[in-house]
Amino acid sequence: MEKHPRTLLVIITEAALEKRLVADSLRLGAHGYTVHDVRGGSRLSTRESLWEADRSIELKLICTPEVAEAMAQHVLATYAPHYSLTLFFADVEVLRPEKY
Repeated sequence: MEKHPRTLLVIITEAALEKRLVADSLRLGAHGYTVHDVRGGSRLSTRESLWEADRSIELKLICTPEVAEAMAQHVLATYAPHYSLTLFFADVEVLRPEKY
């Protein structure tokens, strides 16, 4: 089975950013995305999703390293100063590289 390397970029942030992040990711070269509603917290705060403005999402992109890097840089420059967010990368292998 032939596997192809890609990068997984995970962005956990406020739900208010979902439409903008999806548009940004497609504009920057991602072929698709997955979004989940999530809850969580840290020693500093908790986001329980008890009301609309307190909802969080997890946006996942599997893409080339270049697209992942461009998206992460854009998110940090554009949204990090004003919104709560976490980003991380992971190396993944895919079976159908044309999808990513």
